[in-house]
Amino acid sequence: MAEAGLDEFRRRWREELALREGPAKRRRRSGEGPAGAAREPEPVSQWGSCGAVRAAPGGAPAQPPRAAQGYFELAKSLLEGGECPLAPPPPRTAGGPSCPSGGRVPQTPEAPQPEHPESAGGDRLLEQLIRDLNEINEIPFFDIQLPYELALKIFQYLGRTELGRCAQVSRTWKVLAEDEVLWYTLCQQEGYLPETSISDCSCWKLVFQESRAKEHTLRTNWKNRNGAVSQLQYELGKVLCDVHSCDGVVIAGYTSGDVRLWDTRTWDYTAPILEPMHGAAEPGSQPHVSFVRINNSLAVAAYEDGTVNVWSLMIGRDPVHCYQHNLRIQALALSLEGATIATASGFEVRMECPSEKGYWETAAHFEVQKMVSFLHLIPDAGGHPVAVAAAEDVVYLLKAENPSRVLHSVYGQPVTCLDVSSKEAAFGVKSLGWMNEGNKILLYSLQTSQCLTTLGSSLGDFTCVNLRNSPPHLLVAGNKDRRVRVYDLRNSMSMCSLYAHQLGVSAVQMDDWKIVSGGEEGLVCVWDQRMGNKLWEMHARHPVRHIWFDTHSLITANIPDEKSPRGASILDDDLTAHRRSVGQPDQGRAYWHRGIIYAYEFSMDQLAPESILPICRSSYDEVAGYNYNIGLAVPYDNI
Repeated sequence: MAEAGLDEFRRRWREELALREGPAKRRRRSGEGPAGAAREPEPVSQWGSCGAVRAAPGGAPAQPPRAAQGYFELAKSLLEGGECPLAPPPPRTAGGPSCPSGGRVPQTPEAPQPEHPESAGGDRLLEQLIRDLNEINEIPFFDIQLPYELALKIFQYLGRTELGRCAQVSRTWKVLAEDEVLWYTLCQQEGYLPETSISDCSCWKLVFQESRAKEHTLRTNWKNRNGAVSQLQYELGKVLCDVHSCDGVVIAGYTSGDVRLWDTRTWDYTAPILEPMHGAAEPGSQPHVSFVRINNSLAVAAYEDGTVNVWSLMIGRDPVHCYQHNLRIQALALSLEGATIATASGFEVRMECPSEKGYWETAAHFEVQKMVSFLHLIPDAGGHPVAVAAAEDVVYLLKAENPSRVLHSVYGQPVTCLDVSSKEAAFGVKSLGWMNEGNKILLYSLQTSQCLTTLGSSLGDFTCVNLRNSPPHLLVAGNKDRRVRVYDLRNSMSMCSLYAHQLGVSAVQMDDWKIVSGGEEGLVCVWDQRMGNKLWEMHARHPVRHIWFDTHSLITANIPDEKSPRGASILDDDLTAHRRSVGQPDQGRAYWHRGIIYAYEFSMDQLAPESILPICRSSYDEVAGYNYNIGLAVPYDNI
């Protein structure tokens, strides 16, 4: 509201107030009627669209309708969201009455209107309204008489930006906008300190600001590759077979039959060995490890002879459960939460879980028609475990206490990759034959068993797909055509396509702003998903088979396809396999034949000044060590 218009608005209201308080007279302006004649101030409701008073030819003041007369109705209209009285007038139509500047329209005679009985309340309302107009230009949507709980309920619909703006309006709004309940709710919605209660902190607004600052620092460290990278200790003479991780805890299986654990959340990277539960065998005669899986409470390993060992992370190194298959195990799955295990061997799929009394038992047993190549357990399945298994060109939906059901089956179109979420399953299919329509990704609903959408059409095979860890309504997939693609599940369109690797994509994961991909050539690439550009990359010898990351850490594993490479054994007499190439850490090292696991840390608050980096805490028996600024290619013993 302009300053001149506001002054004119007040002046006219005071004139109407004076008209109602007594028979005071004011002289007419020059040019309006006979000289010396006096008239009463006209009410606001009698002003024309350009400031003139509507009157009849007889000179009597015009009286407005009852519903729109007086400042009391006008004030209530303003408070209820009505139009401002100083708003610009609507354009006049041709032939309508004109209103020149400073002129008056003819007045119509009408009897004077009696006084309003509510004039006393109107005086107070006028004073309150003028005080509000002096402070702000807009009428508040509620006054101070609104209960605090109700006002707080209204403010809960605002975000952090709106709350900051509301805190600048008045003292009352500042108290409301900084209430602990509002900022605690915002922290929970953003995922900051999810395990805490409102009484754990005295100022949740400060906690929210510090969490936002840490998130910004982490994102900057990710983009600029600021942090530390550590190589998880390997065993001489042992080849890496499989790697899995969960919340920073890494499990690895070797050809020697050893299963090791690392906790990357601390700087103590000493890897304990989980003892197997085999028969009375001689030391060193254990079969190779085929698969390993881990969650928050269990660690599972499957061996080539069909043995499955289960360890509890809370008890110790000895297995809590063990069972045997007659044939080699082709697939292993472990639930994200809980203690359900699924294994596929030959033409059977078996589910194991503890009973209510804590005793392990077989929850379900299924017979399928073909060899299973991919197996996943559905998270949050309820009381009975549910699994999705892909066997060549057939996808099965396996529910405990129910017969197996075919989710998808097209002859001649084998499944090349599989991933599941709590409600959906995504898998890549390969088109063969003369009607080759291109390789695609199919998305199925687990509730209705219907195909929701078909994504992509590529000449190369889809080698990996990530649905569980992707943001809502998004899916990321890797292909043998060396590209990483992100699909929007709402419109079945590709959001971006990145030319990522030289020999095809082997592993991929994404979050709301970045993509981490691994290739068959051993290259790990970090991408900015929105900009579509590569941030940085790291290279190792073998294909990248495992990628896992969260906000502050990244775990990658390069696993060789050949489990008995030349020079891998410590007893191998091939000296060329053991030579060290100074300045070229990527070539000629014996340990590169065995596979390697890297742990990246981007959280600056965990690198306390008293902490010692892993490169400085060596036991002097490692071959080499790295961080982003140092590359040592000579043994520590010679330093």
